[in-house]
Amino acid sequence: MAEARTAELYAADGTPKGEVELAPEIFGIEPNIPVMHQVVTAQLAAARAGTHSTKTRAEVRGGGRKPWRQKGLGRARQGSIRAPQWVGGGVAHGPKPRDYSQRTPKKMRRLALRSALSARASEGQIKVVETFDVWDEPKTKRAVELLEAMGVTGKVLLIAEDHERVAIKSFRNIDGVIASNLGQANTYDVLWADTIIMSKGTLDLGQGAPRGTEAHAAGRTDEAGGEDA
Repeated sequence: MAEARTAELYAADGTPKGEVELAPEIFGIEPNIPVMHQVVTAQLAAARAGTHSTKTRAEVRGGGRKPWRQKGLGRARQGSIRAPQWVGGGVAHGPKPRDYSQRTPKKMRRLALRSALSARASEGQIKVVETFDVWDEPKTKRAVELLEAMGVTGKVLLIAEDHERVAIKSFRNIDGVIASNLGQANTYDVLWADTIIMSKGTLDLGQGAPRGTEAHAAGRTDEAGGEDA
């Protein structure tokens, strides 16, 4: 059963603002460890270049002539000096270029991300910033000061909204910090980080109604009521 949890809330300058409630269906579920393992394994596999390659006996230069006759010399029969048992010969069953990516369903990725966030929330490792919209220009010094004001040390994952690019640019030059927007958030980064700093607008993981949708819907309702009247 999902549990209700809270996280510390801060202003953009690191001033404490109390606590904020976290959605139990995102931050309060029982972590599904097998799903997290499978998703992280697939993510690491997809990061592999897969460009490794070895030459088979057919691809190694030379070896077209039989090194010695088949019988009569008391030695083992050989057909080519480029056979795998020869020094300088081809490689048997060696690696060839391949694609390591694995298919992971969207529902599985969502469950893994929510499981990782729930695990971090249960450990009190999630901190929330009201908004980064007040930052007018990228400045690494300001980002460092925010981390110090919040008392954050170690590896940090920052998750901001798409329109908060100034904050992402401010954090991306700091060693040990991963700054990304909501669409780039993934299970591996959440498990990698010691602390997750999230903009308040990202707490619903993008599942809420787009901005302006509710007002638009309310306007349509009023119009409909007027027509009925």
